[in-house]
Formats: sequence, structure tokens, C-alpha cells
Amino acid sequence: MVKKEEKFDFEKALAGLEKLVETMEAGDMSLEDSLKQFERGVALTRSCQKALADAEQKVQILLQNSGGGELEAFKVDETD
Repeated sequence: MVKKEEKFDFEKALAGLEKLVETMEAGDMSLEDSLKQFERGVALTRSCQKALADAEQKVQILLQNSGGGELEAFKVDETD
């Protein structure tokens, strides 16, 4: 039986990564479990980074196809 590829859920992966960090920061895990969770965290991080890169590429393509201008760097207001 062929397994269907699941659609990547960025928000779910990010929430899982946040929970994983909280669990590891608590310090109640064995070294072996910590290493396993760290490996899982690295995989989640890479998946999230790929999803963000794909989204950025789609935005660039849409801007090019619509005759939009150049992308500008997002500026964060650090006065908060």
C-alpha cells in the first residue's frame, strides 16, 4: 500500500518545536532522550526553514508575474 504524503503544516510544526524547547529547558530528560528530541528539533527547524523559503519564492514569482516592484527588506519597529 502506498502511503500518501502529508501536507506540511507550518503552524503545527512551529508549535511542536516550541513545546519541544520548553520540555528540554525543564531539564527533566535523560541525555539519550534529550539527544533524540534535539534531533527532532533540528528536523522541524529545517522543515520550517524550507517552508518559509518556498513561501518567499512564491511571493517573488507572484510579484514578477504581476509586474510588481522589487521586494524591500521588512523593517521591525524596535521601539516596543
